[in-house]
Amino acid sequence: MKAVFFGTQPYDQESFEQLNQTYGLELVFQTSHLNRDNVALARGAQIVCIFVNDTADAETIRGLAEEGVKLIALRCAGFNNVDLKAAAQYGIPVVRVPAYSPHAVAEYAVTLMLALNRKTYRAVWRTRDGNFSLHGLLGFDMYGKTVGVIGTGKIARVLIHILRGFGMNVLAYDIRPDEAFAAAEGITYTTLEDLYAQSDIITLHCPLTDQTRHMIDAAAIARMKPGVMLINTGRGQLIRTADLIDGLKKKKIGSAGLDVYEEEAAYFYEDTSDRIMDDDVLARLLSFNNVIVTSHQAFFTREALDNIAHTTLQNMLDFEQGKPLVNEVRIDQ
Repeated sequence: MKAVFFGTQPYDQESFEQLNQTYGLELVFQTSHLNRDNVALARGAQIVCIFVNDTADAETIRGLAEEGVKLIALRCAGFNNVDLKAAAQYGIPVVRVPAYSPHAVAEYAVTLMLALNRKTYRAVWRTRDGNFSLHGLLGFDMYGKTVGVIGTGKIARVLIHILRGFGMNVLAYDIRPDEAFAAAEGITYTTLEDLYAQSDIITLHCPLTDQTRHMIDAAAIARMKPGVMLINTGRGQLIRTADLIDGLKKKKIGSAGLDVYEEEAAYFYEDTSDRIMDDDVLARLLSFNNVIVTSHQAFFTREALDNIAHTTLQNMLDFEQGKPLVNEVRIDQ
């Protein structure tokens, strides 16, 4: 069975080809991101494999169906870039990788917190230039501070365990609170209002849905503590970036660590250093010395890549062999 991979990088091809020696599928790798204009690249394939910056809207899925594609395999957990109704209409199942390494993303969220708090990146810039002054590098003890965790899935649970090790107080919000987990970890589920008002750090770990899109907007920021630190390793559209910038300018947001960005598809995973940046919003974010923007790399560990490749190829093999698709994404999810 032939599978065409879109939006691939050298490390994708290396990890999948290495593991495919066991699975024996025909793999074709494309560097371009899937969209309605390049579905012809999937001609002759039964499977397309896509990542977070590929577009599988209704028009693209129609084109894939016309090319004979029978399965869309996401090599990530999120599926907000796929029109599930259109996929169901054309009889194309969608599968994903629901968990690849919760430790990778959780540890990266902590990395952003510590780097922002202790101004590590600024200190490195200074010392490379021979400046060993401590002025402007003052941080705070994480111990005893309150962190608000929005969404308590697998990644957030690993993160909470780490933060409790720092001696932090944890407030959590989830549409499905797990009180047994809360009791075991010594945390408190609360409302968003209370979480915003009490948290020194807020970190986002919820999926992108119609309900969570732009959940961090001007109204939410207004309810937060002055000087709050905001961390996002989830999806860029959880935050209305224009409102975040306004909060930073007004000093309401003390710092922000962003591994994702609303309009990241045009830049993330690519080397654009020889081009003039034409995204004024991203350029403004990068101008703040209290903001860290990284290129959606929280997942990027050896263990995660191996797990992504294994689960994705197993999803494909199960489809080829007519087995139940245990990682299928359904419209009601």
